[in-house]
This record gives sequence, C-alpha cells and structure tokens, in this order.
Amino acid sequence: MSGKTEAQASGSFMQDLSKVLRQNIRDYGMYIALFVIMVIFAITTNGIFLSPRNLSNLLNQTGYIAVLAVGMTLVIVIRHIDLSVGFLAGFLGAVAAIALVQWGLPTLFVIPLVLGLGALAGLITAFPIAQLGIPSFVASLAGWLIYRGMLQLATEGTGTIIIPDAAFNAIGNGFIPDVPLGGPFEQIHSLTLLLGIIAIGLFIYNDLNSRKKKIAYGFEVLPTAIFALKLIFISGIVGWITWVLANFNGLSWTVVVMLLVVGIYHFITTSTVLGRHIYAVGGNPEAAELSGISVKRITYIVFGSMGMLSALSGILFASRLQSATTTAGTLFELDAIAAAYVGGVSAAGGVGRVTGSIIGALVMTSLTSGMNLMGVGISYQYIVRGVVLAAAVIFDVATRRAAR
Repeated sequence: MSGKTEAQASGSFMQDLSKVLRQNIRDYGMYIALFVIMVIFAITTNGIFLSPRNLSNLLNQTGYIAVLAVGMTLVIVIRHIDLSVGFLAGFLGAVAAIALVQWGLPTLFVIPLVLGLGALAGLITAFPIAQLGIPSFVASLAGWLIYRGMLQLATEGTGTIIIPDAAFNAIGNGFIPDVPLGGPFEQIHSLTLLLGIIAIGLFIYNDLNSRKKKIAYGFEVLPTAIFALKLIFISGIVGWITWVLANFNGLSWTVVVMLLVVGIYHFITTSTVLGRHIYAVGGNPEAAELSGISVKRITYIVFGSMGMLSALSGILFASRLQSATTTAGTLFELDAIAAAYVGGVSAAGGVGRVTGSIIGALVMTSLTSGMNLMGVGISYQYIVRGVVLAAAVIFDVATRRAAR
C-alpha cells in the first residue's frame, strides 16, 4: 500500500512538474539552455570549462555585454531598437581614457562624467524618435555611424590609448578584498563565500514572502513540491558558483557592478510605477497614451538609460583591456540584442525581464568561451551563435502562438 502511495505521489509530482514547465516555458527555457550548454562544454573540454579560472574569466567577459543587454531589453520591450550602443560604448571608453591620461582627471570624477555623457547621448538618440516619429532603427543607425567616426577621431593620434590608472583598471581586472578567517578557510575567499550565503538567504526569504502574499490574495502559486525543488535548485547553483569563485580569487568588481545593475533594474521594472509604465507602453502604446502615460517620456527615459549603460559598458571594456582602441565597441550592439532575445524578450514588445538578459548574455559568452576551449574556428563560432539566436526568436514566436 505504501509503495502504491509513493508511486502515486511520484506520478503527481511529475505531472505538476510537466504542467509548470509547459506554462512557464518562456521563463525556464533559457535556464535549461544555459544548463545544457554548460554540461556539454564541461564534457567536451574535460572539465576545463567549469574550472574556477575559466568561470571567473567567463563572468568577467560577460560583464560589459550583460550591462548593455539590460538596457537593450527595455528598449526592445517598448518596441524599439538601438544600434548605436556599441560604438557609443567604444567612444565613451576612449573619452574616459583621454580624461584619465591626457586631462589628468581622477577616476572618481571620470566615471560619473562619462556616465552623464552616455545618458545625454541616449537622450539625443531618443529626440528624433519621440518628437519626430523617426524609426528607431534609422535614428540609432545614424548614431552608429556618428560614434564610429568620433571613436576614430578620438584615437587617430595614438591608435591605442594605454590607461596606467590602477584604480580605473581594477574595475575590469580587480577582485573584492578578502577578510581572512584562517583555519580551514585559509585558502578560501571568505568574503565571497559570506556574500553567497547572504544572497541565498535573501533569495529564499523573498521567495517565501512572495509566495505567502500570493496565497493571501488568492493568486495561483507553484505546488509545494515544485516550489521546494525550485528553491533547492537555484540555491544549489548559486552556492556552487560561489564556492568555485571563492576557491579562486573571489568576486571580481566587474561581477559586482553587473549584479548591482541587474538588481537595480530588476527592482525598477518589477516594483515601481515607472516599470509598470514601461511594460504598458511596450504592450500597447496607444492604450498607454490614452490611459495617461506619456509615451514620449518613457521613450526618453529608456533611451537615456540605454546611453548611460553604454557608457558603463565602455568603462568596463576599457578597464578590462587597460586601454582604448579604434575597434572598441565593434559588434557590441549585436551581442546585446542577441543576449536580450535569447534571454526571453519578445520581438513584439511588452515582454522581457532584465534577469533574463543576464542569462542570455551568459549563454552567448559561454558559447564563445566553450568553442574557444574546443579549438573551434571563428567562422564556425559565428554560425553557431547565429543559429542559437534564430532558435531563440523562433522559440519566442512559437510560444506566443501556443499561448493564444
């Protein structure tokens, strides 16, 4: 009898799991894809892909694209596109280098200056779109050409501007300081381990609190067993990554910046009036306008934000290379767009999460890193990444049709 009960419970669990996956395939598909990619590369590279050094490098390489992808997600959500962000990031990285090297300005002054210039550039891109109704593709393509020319002008004298500023270069190459505990933790980055434990605790607390509120208001929630599995799985992944990084050099400043950007934008998009207005504009601009939401204002805010994040991306990239080059920013915009789509943003607008864009960026960077470790030629790498992007868009269209 007990065996029959266990079999029934197991069958019920599998039915619940299958139902949840079908209903949330858009949200969970990207995580499954990232997991599969990592497993495949772990096997084909004999574990090198998941080594502490490679994982640390992978996260650092993801940083500047992930930051762009967060902004691009919101741009696509409101049914626009911004092609100028790549060379804008490259140009502003060069401006940061010039300010540090030639003008002798301190890092603490240069960073807010460049971020402000980025926000201004985003507002300039938004003007013809919001005021004149010019398609964002055309307006941002003009910016792409302009900033490419400005980058070449900024670097034509020296070609490459070497940045000797240690504080600035630490943003892209440094790691957070440690608090040595000694004993069994002597060889482990204790502060990274502590932050990971705190992150897991906050995640579990927030999810439990959110579930409790949904139940109180009569909203549908995940079955208890599936909810527990979700908590265990995500906590296990975060704990494993934390442990791996703690056994290397710990969290890098690039990862800290990336997580801060994701955290801030996740809060804005999910817990503020501005976030609701952004998704309302993306869902139906005409209806949003009729309900009192200023579509022009939202357009300015989203593109201004995109410009600021482009500046931050340029800072991260220049800091990582410790220099500004004439080719900086090349194809950044396409990587950001690809990361946003792979991360679940809808081509029709109104759907997409900033957390998904980070997963999308990790997917695209993992593909590049894994194929490099396997010795795959660059030509084949472009083909594979193109196939993955096409598959993500097809998946988006298929799931939207299935939901109708």
